[in-house]
Amino acid sequence: MNDENDLERKNANYQFIKTLVSALKINNSFLFPFDSVKNISILNSPDNRFRIMSWHVMNQDGSYRFYGTIQLNSGGPLKMFPLEDYSPLLKNPEDSVTDNRKWYGAQYYKIIPVYAQKPYYVLLGWKGNTVKSTKKVLEILSFNNGDKPTFGMPVFDGNGKSRKRVIFEYTRQVSMLLRYVSDQNLIVFDHLAPPDKKMKDQPETFGPDLTYDGYKLKNGRWVYVENLDMRNIPSNSDAEYVDPKKQAAKDKSLIHSN
Repeated sequence: MNDENDLERKNANYQFIKTLVSALKINNSFLFPFDSVKNISILNSPDNRFRIMSWHVMNQDGSYRFYGTIQLNSGGPLKMFPLEDYSPLLKNPEDSVTDNRKWYGAQYYKIIPVYAQKPYYVLLGWKGNTVKSTKKVLEILSFNNGDKPTFGMPVFDGNGKSRKRVIFEYTRQVSMLLRYVSDQNLIVFDHLAPPDKKMKDQPETFGPDLTYDGYKLKNGRWVYVENLDMRNIPSNSDAEYVDPKKQAAKDKSLIHSN
């Protein structure tokens, strides 16, 4: 994952995918946690219906490509949906409903089940982006009658429109808070703003301005709320998703110091 050679990273990734698929084909593999595989995110849905595995490989130009799969808890033969990162080709990602073959790739760190008329799950993800900016995403995952996954659903209401997913973009120099406060049914996040009004069309310059907004769950939909008072919101462990690049540098320095 951290090899300086682009080809080495990609070859290692394809080898890893082959190994993972053969491991998942073993009976009852859903019960196996793969907890020693550190570089990928593995999340079980709270209702244990499925798990989603996601990870990234950095491209030579500093952008990212994402990989993943959804494994259903089928109790029998493997039922799996590979996720194919289609991000560069999605023209309007906040308005798009897609399937696993046209996935808006991300590395997920939280699943929130919503038991609405049509049940769905909100996924919180880190998306990386370019050498200049980072993205995070609020994704919606639902399943049709044949258990096929669908991404995107118009459930985010605010600023006069409904979004099917929400994308945040900000400068790579900073971190952005995006987390779920379960006892308040609230997704809270940093309000992102440009350093100067002239840069309002340049999201790669945006950063947190020390105010917080959110989405509050109401009747199965998420309603935008501005200026949250963070003093009333407890902190929890998924407050900050660590940038894998920074984590890799930290790991390297630990290795050298030991």
